[in-house]
Amino acid sequence: MMCNACSCLLSATPPAQEHDDYFSLQAGTSFCFLETPDPIAFLCFLSQRLNSLQELQLLEIMCSYFQEQTKDSVRQIIFSSLFSPQGNKADDSRMALLGKLVSMAVAVCRVPVLECAASWLQRTPVIYCVRLARALVDDYCSLVPGSIQTLKQIFSASPRFCCQFITSVTALYDLSSDDLIPPLDLLETIVTWIFEDPRLILITFLNTPIAANLPIGFLELTPLTGLIRWCVKTTLSNGHTDTQIAKDSSLGSVRDCHSLYSKLHLSVLQVLMMLQVHLTEKNLYGRLGLVLFDHMVPLVEEINRLSDELNPLNASKEIELSLDRLAQALQVAMATGALLCTRDDLRTLCSRLPHNNLLQLVISGPVQQSTHAALPPGFYPHIHTPPLGYPTHAAHPAMPAHPALPAHPVQTFIPGMTFPYRPIR
Repeated sequence: MMCNACSCLLSATPPAQEHDDYFSLQAGTSFCFLETPDPIAFLCFLSQRLNSLQELQLLEIMCSYFQEQTKDSVRQIIFSSLFSPQGNKADDSRMALLGKLVSMAVAVCRVPVLECAASWLQRTPVIYCVRLARALVDDYCSLVPGSIQTLKQIFSASPRFCCQFITSVTALYDLSSDDLIPPLDLLETIVTWIFEDPRLILITFLNTPIAANLPIGFLELTPLTGLIRWCVKTTLSNGHTDTQIAKDSSLGSVRDCHSLYSKLHLSVLQVLMMLQVHLTEKNLYGRLGLVLFDHMVPLVEEINRLSDELNPLNASKEIELSLDRLAQALQVAMATGALLCTRDDLRTLCSRLPHNNLLQLVISGPVQQSTHAALPPGFYPHIHTPPLGYPTHAAHPAMPAHPALPAHPVQTFIPGMTFPYRPIR
């Protein structure tokens, strides 16, 4: 059977039935066989009931193999063969082992494993990606206090994995309930990464051959949509976010959380400003929207619902801030080609939202002046700048010089004349 497993794994497209049989194998090969760093043998042990020590040994062997394998293509094929979901009962075992493997790779900084995990996240349905993200968040934000510092350090080791990890956690946490609020530690880590290098969240987009039509059901090319959702919804989800902060009371305060979201919003706008150049370089400007209009529709509906649920008298500032951030994100995304839609689409989408001055300016678009009979077409009556559309006038002729005025006669000085002096009383 092991020979069959070897031939199955080494083929470019392993037969699905044999592949599933190996993952579901339950009977009795000795664990000591795994002392040889042979990745093929791992197929026979993923679903076995290993004790904690054996599981740790298995993870160490896998980390060592991927670290020592010099050919990236071989690493990717084996990693994909081991952990690509097959839609059967063995997927739970795959995902459990994958979560522990990637968690160990983060702890001991095994970059080849993290790079393989980044590729796996890119080509795997999102329902499995969020499971891996949840496992990592549990390990580094909940299980061991202070372990978040270990997660922060992989920023320089594997930026590609960090980009995919951010995309996964924004798909996981949508701020719809207490359980779906990003932990403060996680939020601080992500904000620190992006604020230090905003291009981080564009790594997958910049390094992937892209077609105009993206597959449905997988992670987006960037986490921009998810990050916009975080920034816009957080002010309207104060009850949820404050509850989450209360759980993390030793880590920060409500004010710290709001400051982090403000920094995140600024970083998102900075990234959106970069996109026009990159989309043009890839010949995708006007053809590929990285912030999908279809994803903005449910976000606007959520904002409208949350605004209705809040008392406008007590939450006017929160609603105003949320709509301001939404308007800024929509305007910059449309201006740089990241969001592909018309002003009419935007008006229809935002028509039911509470009134907001900035949002009204965005959905109205540029003001078109009516033609005036006394002014040339296209003239805009600027206040502080000269009218560019106004016709130029010829220079005025020089004024003639005035004739010289007659000189006044010189007054004679008479020193003997006296002036009366009266003191002011």
